[in-house]
Amino acid sequence: MEDSLASRPGRRPRPPRRPERQQILLRRGLALGAGLLILILIVLGVRGCLNARKHRALSDYARNVTQIVDETDQTSKSFFGKLSDPGSLSVTEFVAEVNADRSAMDNYVARVDGLDTPGDMGSAQNALELVYELRGAAMTEIADKVSTALGEAGSKKATEIIAKQMNVLAASDVVYASVARPEIDGVLADNGIEGDDVPKSEFVPEGSTWLDESAVSSALTSVSGAATGETEGVHGLGLIGVSINGTELTPEGSTAVSAEETPEVEVTVQNQGESTENGITVSVTANGNTLTGDISSIEAGAEETVTIPLTPAPTGEVALEVEAEPVPGEEVSENNEASYTVVFE
Repeated sequence: MEDSLASRPGRRPRPPRRPERQQILLRRGLALGAGLLILILIVLGVRGCLNARKHRALSDYARNVTQIVDETDQTSKSFFGKLSDPGSLSVTEFVAEVNADRSAMDNYVARVDGLDTPGDMGSAQNALELVYELRGAAMTEIADKVSTALGEAGSKKATEIIAKQMNVLAASDVVYASVARPEIDGVLADNGIEGDDVPKSEFVPEGSTWLDESAVSSALTSVSGAATGETEGVHGLGLIGVSINGTELTPEGSTAVSAEETPEVEVTVQNQGESTENGITVSVTANGNTLTGDISSIEAGAEETVTIPLTPAPTGEVALEVEAEPVPGEEVSENNEASYTVVFE
């Protein structure tokens, strides 16, 4: 019995954990830590790239606004410079230069609308668009009225309108100074961007008297050839031709015109006097409905044509009355008007 128990093998001791397994776990932990570190670095790198891209977009936006504002300042100097001192500019030349300033402003409006605007600049962009919408609309109205203001007929009302638009321009300066510029510079500052602040923009010179109608009137009367209430010399207009959609009308008999499209009356007027006439009004009356169009200026001996759409479009046989309103000093005006019979088919 004892021999039997002695001969049985005893329980084998548990072998110690192998060092290789510990090394594997250690290596896995180090690899996991390294991967986590790389992931953190990638996230930080991507965030840094996004921040750099955002900063570039904001800086580019500010630089584009600055360029538009600087060019606007040059247009302001050109516009108010010629108002202050038109020099030897004739009425025609003065009107042409004001129209050029209006075209420049239209260009700025389009460029502001087309700015690539970073998200943070959304509110500032809305304010900037309002500034240039006000400026564009005001310059358009001024350009449309300046030739009439330089003439005799309707000059007072046209000058009043120009003075009101000067106030609109001044209002745009207030919006820019109190809203648009502070918001743009504020976004730049919040993002740690320095040196890209946008400049001031005062289209109406500070401290000027251009908001007063008397100042505008005084400036316009200094333009060479502008009406001053004097009517010396020969003044007169004459209707040279009237057509509808290209079909010439004749006072004798009736003229058939297609009614398929909106009829447009084209009235050609000649200045038969000795000096430039400004602010000529042409009227067309059909079925008791009178419509008007304006010719800004006609030099002595020259002809100009104005197009007046007939709305609503008449139908059937219509008596058409056309007149170019007499200019100051015009003594004979019988040839300023004519009557036609038109059949719209």
